[in-house]
Amino acid sequence: MGKFDKYKIDLKGMTADSLKYEFVLDNLFFANIDGPEVQRGKVNVELVVKKSSHAFDFHFQTDGMVYVPCDRCLDDMEQPITSTDYLRVKFGEEYSEEDDNLVVIPEDEGVINVAWFMYEFVALAIPMKHVHAPGKCNKAMSSKLSKHLRTTPDEDDDFAEDDFEEEDSSMTDAEEEMKIDPRWADLKKLLDNN
Repeated sequence: MGKFDKYKIDLKGMTADSLKYEFVLDNLFFANIDGPEVQRGKVNVELVVKKSSHAFDFHFQTDGMVYVPCDRCLDDMEQPITSTDYLRVKFGEEYSEEDDNLVVIPEDEGVINVAWFMYEFVALAIPMKHVHAPGKCNKAMSSKLSKHLRTTPDEDDDFAEDDFEEEDSSMTDAEEEMKIDPRWADLKKLLDNN
């Protein structure tokens, strides 16, 4: 028995008009599928397959928790996910994915494995930005990050403050204007005219 055999849906042998499946995607599932976005989690997927005269409609309801690295401190964090997804499956000559929602499977096989589709739905449900709640980030990493962030000129330790002021005071207005990027100079002229 293969790793993903329990995720196979036999469409050719389907006698009822509608079938309901429930899957739990756990750490073992994510480790076996070896996808880059998610390595751990626990996600419940409810799949309803409805048969029509020409195709099969798959409705996926996905709810659960995955672990992803925090964008700030890189420690793993819990990320709740939920999604509702749709897939249409038809019989044909050979396997193909014609667009995002339509899959053609060989009629002589009549079986589709939904493991990778469920993984993709989970990965797509993860928000682009994922960070810990305020105060929950790794304190050591946060302090290193804030040490290397420079938001104002006086926070930079590389320049002595006195040297910086001397350099600025010795510049004439003409020299200062020369330092301005020429692309911004035209915008500055517009502001000065108004």
